[in-house]
Amino acid sequence: MTDSSLTDPAPTDAAAAAASGDLPGHVPAAAGVAVMTFGCRLNTLESEAVRRAAEAAGLERAVVVNTCAVTAEAVRQARQAIRRLKREDPGRRILVTGCAAQTEPETFAAMDEVERVVGNAEKTLPQTWVAARQAVDFGIGAEEKAVVGDIMSVRETALHLIDGIEGRTRAFVQVQNGCDHRCTFCIIPYGRGNSRSVPMGEVVAQVRRLVENGYGEVVLTGVDLTSYGAGLPGAPKLGTLVRAILRHVPELARLRLSSIDSVEADPELMAALAEEERLMPHLHLSLQAGDDLILKRMKRRHSRADAIAFCREARRLRPDLVFGADIIAGFPTETEAHFRNSLALVEDCGLTHLHVFPFSPRRGTPAARMPQLAREVVKERARRLRERGAQALLRHLSGEVGRLRAVLAETEGLARTEGFTPVRLARPLEPGTLSTLRIAGHDGTRLLAA
Repeated sequence: MTDSSLTDPAPTDAAAAAASGDLPGHVPAAAGVAVMTFGCRLNTLESEAVRRAAEAAGLERAVVVNTCAVTAEAVRQARQAIRRLKREDPGRRILVTGCAAQTEPETFAAMDEVERVVGNAEKTLPQTWVAARQAVDFGIGAEEKAVVGDIMSVRETALHLIDGIEGRTRAFVQVQNGCDHRCTFCIIPYGRGNSRSVPMGEVVAQVRRLVENGYGEVVLTGVDLTSYGAGLPGAPKLGTLVRAILRHVPELARLRLSSIDSVEADPELMAALAEEERLMPHLHLSLQAGDDLILKRMKRRHSRADAIAFCREARRLRPDLVFGADIIAGFPTETEAHFRNSLALVEDCGLTHLHVFPFSPRRGTPAARMPQLAREVVKERARRLRERGAQALLRHLSGEVGRLRAVLAETEGLARTEGFTPVRLARPLEPGTLSTLRIAGHDGTRLLAA
């Protein structure tokens, strides 16, 4: 499943993230190009590259909708947003890209509101948007409404040279794209292609540029981040990259990882977690379920015992480690006993930030052909999982009271700890400021600074 943990302002359900709408810093459509971003932080990063390329091509009064395919609800919300945008301003040009455009180009090409559909491999290429402008302004090539290539034929991934995103206090660096695994519930490999990585030297240089531009925290992101390095000369692992960044960019205050697959965590990464204070003590795990039979039917590569053992060892190496996790509720054939094992995983792994996905069948995936549970059962189990997650978060917040924590200010009134827990500030701080403060209490969802 695609990287989903650090979607600002907090880890959320993918459908809720999809509903969040515009990328901070977009320009009004009347003045140029606006980008509406759905889904993960990888889309957020790519949206900035899309906006710049589309504006450089001369597109005017246009909205590019960068879609997510992780759930059917995310696709539905994208279509709903497109119809709303056109109603609000019939003169807007609407172009669609992203994972849903890649996996379901015909769905968006059939919408009268949409003038162009662009695939994931094409969306950051300058020539794509030159052609799009020619099509929407002059009708040149307009008969080819969907420009969507074979994503599986893509063998390399380019580093998006984005020197920061307006309104963001942490910078995201995409170091990997695509996925070689075929979990039975997941459509994302068909939207992103096979795994490919950015060479280490390019990543280090980009991190250095971001630090020079004033960013105190950098987040490494990808679709399957822990598969980093396969296909590169020498096949370096993610841990090697982390060590290289911290060694060659000593001015970087905080390095954070987004979602990882614990079964792929390499020894160097675990050593860095134990030894590198600038590597943040927060890991978001792609767990998906807590029952071995369901994990097998999902075609996951870890067992329940593997997940618990990883969390125990990681916390032994870094006692202040905070875990988030993706868990799917209501997977096909899941019984109440299976589900209770997922519920118990919250305590057994010591999870804090839970990211719950009600199972959503995606056309073309094996899980969509399995016996489905009633939607009422799926929703009820998702509710119970979220309640269990809320209880775990409450325990974590209570345990933070009285502690000194280093925080990064996101706005004048809100900051985040090294463990990614939000803190409401007692006194305004300049966004991007790193500060150490004492935790006085919490309000059930956030810590309160003294």
